[in-house]
Amino acid sequence: MGADVHEGGKGEGHRAGSGGSGSGVDQEFLALERELTVLLRRARASSGEMVREVHPDLESSAYGLLVRLEERGRQRATELAAYIGVGKATMSRQLRALEELGLVAREPDPADGRAWLVHLTDVGRERFGRVRDARRARYVRELASWDRDEVAELARLLHRLNRGVERG
Repeated sequence: MGADVHEGGKGEGHRAGSGGSGSGVDQEFLALERELTVLLRRARASSGEMVREVHPDLESSAYGLLVRLEERGRQRATELAAYIGVGKATMSRQLRALEELGLVAREPDPADGRAWLVHLTDVGRERFGRVRDARRARYVRELASWDRDEVAELARLLHRLNRGVERG
């Protein structure tokens, strides 16, 4: 506790938990909210740019679907919807758009003939892979001054945060 926190990205820091008007809320949580807000705003903008490099007509929300399909392979639309946190109708619309662009395809689920499995096409895999490689290279550049253990710790903590949010 009490780690340095930077405001506004200008490098001026203050000790979390010292002074300020927390209204009973720990300064650490206010600092977390501020930093996550900045991170999420930047991530949305970056995802929009990245997904348009996969295909200019894609919505930024499609990037997360492509990531999941690339990492996990064939998935049911209901599994994707649950993972992303959207309803069936939204997922169907997003998958239909990806399918029309030739980035994903559907095939019958051998375990249940009524269901479909969605997967990346060869074109989708190639385009997504190129963009993902560029995104990783950007992270490497931006975090070049970090020790690899710090990068691993950040990834571990973000994973822990995501798991907690996922469980509700």
